Amino acid sequence: QVQLVESGGGLVQAGGSLRLSCAASGRTFSNYAMGWFRQAPGKEREFVAAISWNGKRTDYADSVKGRFTISRDNAKNTVYVQMNSLKPEDTAVYYCNAVNPLSWSTPVFGSWGQGTQVTVSS
Repeated sequence: QVQLVESGGGLVQAGGSLRLSCAASGRTFSNYAMGWFRQAPGKEREFVAAISWNGKRTDYADSVKGRFTISRDNAKNTVYVQMNSLKPEDTAVYYCNAVNPLSWSTPVFGSWGQGTQVTVSS
């Protein structure tokens, strides 16, 4: 069983920045490509960003490309996302999960962490 604990969310003004963290335990973290997803009120959960197991490849949703940067520290079993130039439409609960190596927008684990709320005010 894997445990995923997201943190770092908060309230920020448009144009501001936040750095989210996801600490993983229970599995060999470095074996997995990891991703960030988000769910806004009344909407389905959507893919945000993903990173390969060794950190050498990344991918982003078009809506965040150029503003968000995903990274990981396998020694700390942690994946991060640096979010800059935040917009009100980035408001959502953000989650992390392992991602399918053949389809990075597809989460692997059926269970999710509690997520971390990001609210961007205009």
